[in-house]
Amino acid sequence: MAAFGTFERMMATRYLRARRQEGFISVIAWFSLIGIALGVATLIIVMSVMNGFRHELITRIVGFNGHVTIYSNAGPVPDYDEVTRSVRGLVGVTSAAPIIDGQVMATASGVATGALVRGVRSEDLKSRRTFDGKLRSGKLDTFDDDEVVIGYRLSQKLRVGVGDKLTLVAPTFQATALGSLPRTRAYTIGAIFDVGMAEIDGAYVFMPLEAAQVFFRLPEAASGVEVMLENPTRVDEFRAVAQGRLGPNYRLFDWQQANASIMNAVKVERNVMFLILTLIILVAAFNIISSLIMLVKDKTRDIAILRTMGATPGAVMRVFFMSGAAVGVLGTVAGFGLGLSFALNIETIRRWIEKLSGAELFSAEIYFLSQLPSRVEPPEVIAVVLMAIGLCFLATLYPSWRASRLDPVEALRYE
Repeated sequence: MAAFGTFERMMATRYLRARRQEGFISVIAWFSLIGIALGVATLIIVMSVMNGFRHELITRIVGFNGHVTIYSNAGPVPDYDEVTRSVRGLVGVTSAAPIIDGQVMATASGVATGALVRGVRSEDLKSRRTFDGKLRSGKLDTFDDDEVVIGYRLSQKLRVGVGDKLTLVAPTFQATALGSLPRTRAYTIGAIFDVGMAEIDGAYVFMPLEAAQVFFRLPEAASGVEVMLENPTRVDEFRAVAQGRLGPNYRLFDWQQANASIMNAVKVERNVMFLILTLIILVAAFNIISSLIMLVKDKTRDIAILRTMGATPGAVMRVFFMSGAAVGVLGTVAGFGLGLSFALNIETIRRWIEKLSGAELFSAEIYFLSQLPSRVEPPEVIAVVLMAIGLCFLATLYPSWRASRLDPVEALRYE
């Protein structure tokens, strides 16, 4: 197809500005433009939110729980210091620390709820990037045997704050003069964290490793060794090397295994949403076909006159191609701007709608996050824009080709 000339551009612009008797065709063209704009904008917004949700979920879950946890096949890990030193020397390992995990019942202010205790060494807790800027109140400097760090939502459930007492009840019993009683101990709340995930902020209690060993009766032992890697996506390589060094008496459990169901669900939902929303653009592209076919039918006499005046079939095809392509390009550009504006300000818009309607649109308890995330991926946005423009260009080919094949003699005979 030859390059577009001044004549083709002039005729295409004139046909886009429909006169009164051609108003219906103009309405269809406008609906096509709006449909493409909404389709592109919705696709950019939804994909950005899905990307943001996946990124926040992986960052917070992985950053909180570690990339790999090493367990002993026999139960608790008695030689946890040796295991820790063994894996710290491996390539790609940023940190390794023993931990103790256990379920308890937390009580305070006459309220009781289930909680998860994690025992860690004081220096390991302070070095965690998970808590950088995430402390609501208190400090980690005084983290000792009598102090614990709890989540913000858990503190709200129990109606406690920094300096208050928190009683933990273990699920095992101890023999006393009065019979078997559950083991209980009161701790002082030293700090309250808020990482932005309801599942973590509402359940976790951190205490020093030594205190956890006493509370759970694991003297000189740990539940496992938690390992952090430079690149979490290369966890399979680390597993192969670490398993060879530790031997068959240990098993490794990584973040992909722990969150397999969540990651698969997010991936499937993302792909399905992309497919469904692409259909919106496809429907709008079909509207371009119908509007161009009607335009060609309405301009049959004009096409015949242009042909008799010397216009080539290629020139006629370019005129109608530009008419349809202009609708697609304008719709795509409008959708790109609208979608990008929404995606970059989605949390502000969400709060404004909630304030206006009085309804909660994004529950932290359901979606695990306290804010609606959005992460715009430039390659993905470019792919959406190119796909929309490509579909619109394809939609214009058949009507344009039909216009170029029109016989001027036959057209004028029946006019």
